[in-house]
Amino acid sequence: MFNNKNILITGGTGSFGKKYVATLLKKYQPNKIIIFSRDELKQFEMQQVFNAPCMRYFIGDVRDKERLNRAMRGVDFVIHAAAMKQVPAAEYNPMECVKTNINGAENVIDAALNNDVEKVIALSTDKAANPISLYGATKLASDKIFVAANNIAGGHKTTFSVVRYGNVVGSRGSVVPFFEKLIKEGSDHLPITHVGMTRFWISLQQGVDFVLKNFARMYGGEIFVPKIPSIKITDLASAIASNLPQKEVGIRPGEKLHEIMCPADDSYHTYEFDDHFVIAPSIKFSSRTNDFDTNGLNENGTLVQPEFEYNSHNNPHFMTVAEIKNFNEHAEL
Repeated sequence: MFNNKNILITGGTGSFGKKYVATLLKKYQPNKIIIFSRDELKQFEMQQVFNAPCMRYFIGDVRDKERLNRAMRGVDFVIHAAAMKQVPAAEYNPMECVKTNINGAENVIDAALNNDVEKVIALSTDKAANPISLYGATKLASDKIFVAANNIAGGHKTTFSVVRYGNVVGSRGSVVPFFEKLIKEGSDHLPITHVGMTRFWISLQQGVDFVLKNFARMYGGEIFVPKIPSIKITDLASAIASNLPQKEVGIRPGEKLHEIMCPADDSYHTYEFDDHFVIAPSIKFSSRTNDFDTNGLNENGTLVQPEFEYNSHNNPHFMTVAEIKNFNEHAEL
């Protein structure tokens, strides 16, 4: 569905954007791939790797609605990946996080509607479910804004959906490169925020493939959640350096012990499919039904049990130390 199409990725110089572009170029023949981001150095570095004739690089910030409007002219599909993501940084710089994650979301929606973009998928995070951090709260607000955008589209053809998943192995700012850096520097231990901490675990390619598939699945208004394994943070440290002791250092500001992707409070409108969940909108759409038990690929889902919650602690699939080690080794960035 991406052949001869124009695709724009906000925050496209990040780990996700690079892998998404690589996958698009490998599997499809897009007309244009537009990288929209604010860091000219990262764009320059990305151009050295991705310089196919269809590539376009557009300097801009999602806070700038006018610039987004111009960038989206003639665009068919948008992936909104731009965000202020660092949890402690957001706690100490709250309004900067709000301006990017909430105001930026509104600008993306307005620009997409103004240019009659066909489909928009916004990337979310497990931290948006029952958030305790400002980052999570702004991403929850962003999720709600994108869902509601389907109701304000009016006569526009544009539809909006959200993809929510967990920690990406080795992505920029994640714990794996941090641990590897400490090992390289000769650290005599690995710092563990809490010995009971668990997290969802997904590779970058899995995340990209999930987003790609959901463009075909989406009707608009859904939050897509993949079924992925969990890990214990202590097992992750053991998989990376079994010879190093672990030292508990305490949970960082805004950090959770366990992450949630499908909250129990959303169970009455959450559907389970073979390899993913769909959280249907809690609001009613004026233009169509809220029936999300069948998707655009004719896959069928069933409503989960009342008070069902999908979190990293109760997940039936936990990876062993050996599985984590093998998974990390084969998770390409």
